[in-house]
Amino acid sequence: MTNTLHRFGSAESFRDDFVVFAMCSKGRNDLDSLPKLKRFLELALPFKPVNLGDAIHGGALRPCRNMNPVSHWRRDATPDFQAVVDGLTGPTTVAAVFDNRVAAEDFVKAVKDADLGLSVNVSTSIDGAEQCCFAAGIPRHSVGYSLGFEGATAKLPGSKVMMLSTMCGHGMVSHSLAKKLIDWVREGRRTPEQAASYMTRFCSCGVFNPTRAARILAEAARGESQ
Repeated sequence: MTNTLHRFGSAESFRDDFVVFAMCSKGRNDLDSLPKLKRFLELALPFKPVNLGDAIHGGALRPCRNMNPVSHWRRDATPDFQAVVDGLTGPTTVAAVFDNRVAAEDFVKAVKDADLGLSVNVSTSIDGAEQCCFAAGIPRHSVGYSLGFEGATAKLPGSKVMMLSTMCGHGMVSHSLAKKLIDWVREGRRTPEQAASYMTRFCSCGVFNPTRAARILAEAARGESQ
């Protein structure tokens, strides 16, 4: 089970969204896990992830306490991957997010070869996850499949808003923020990339995918449906 399981969208919408994360088991292999978790993140760097995550401290783009009203126009949006690696302080869940299948496949293979002794999960479309396992020469152990949303679904926001907000599995990217940034992109007040970087900072575990978000924002601004 993973908080990335309920990312909203069709299988095709995950063509640029691959989340690979690792965790240890409390009381079993957590005492010596810190160097292994750091190694997992370090292995991801050569494959050019779009985000790295530490469930305790956040991702490669983080909020800042020292802000003023004009900061948003000149803020550095360069992800600091090394800060995520160096910031690990204890057992946690770590993640690497990729925007293409080849990079994800190569990373999964590297993790398999490293044999870190950690539980590793790939979150994307089922076909995409199968391809990552196949490339690494391993069988899929199990699958978790989201059944979607039920109930009074007419009260849910539009599909593009849902696709953006559910990329943070802890609910830290609100529907209202997603709607606002879609409007800002449509009005030309922000580029899709700028708006995506804003939302990325709110994701407290670092699994938000800014590449997918920028694409969704651009599609929504053009009025395209899912």
